[in-house]
Amino acid sequence: MYARNFRSLGSSLLTHVQKTSGHRFSSITRIGVEDPRMSKVVVHNGTVYLSGLVDATLPDVEGQTKVVLAQVDDLLTEAGTSKSNLLTASIWLKDIDRDFKAFNSVWCDWVDPENKPVRATVQSPMATPRILVEIQVTAATVE
Repeated sequence: MYARNFRSLGSSLLTHVQKTSGHRFSSITRIGVEDPRMSKVVVHNGTVYLSGLVDATLPDVEGQTKVVLAQVDDLLTEAGTSKSNLLTASIWLKDIDRDFKAFNSVWCDWVDPENKPVRATVQSPMATPRILVEIQVTAATVE
């Protein structure tokens, strides 16, 4: 927030604030900014943050999960990392009793077994009735 506000006033003020306050502002990269509400990816301080990803084109949780995980792979690649560098995963299922086992089957086939992230899975109403799963991950960048 500070960096954005000070940049609008000019780089000399930003440099002055950094020198006098001791704060250093690192760069922030945003990918997939076409949506007026959010970025699909934000990269900051060696961490890649993906927005929640969904698919409403397929009627079952297995199909939707495969599509969403392919989106995750593509966005992580675009950000310069991969699923092997995942740190966290948050999963929302529309009906956890019905879909947890099927979701886990697809997830376990996809996740890097040597580099599993921490994970939380909960049941939640979705933005539209057709969405059965939403996945949000964070990952480290490749050093």
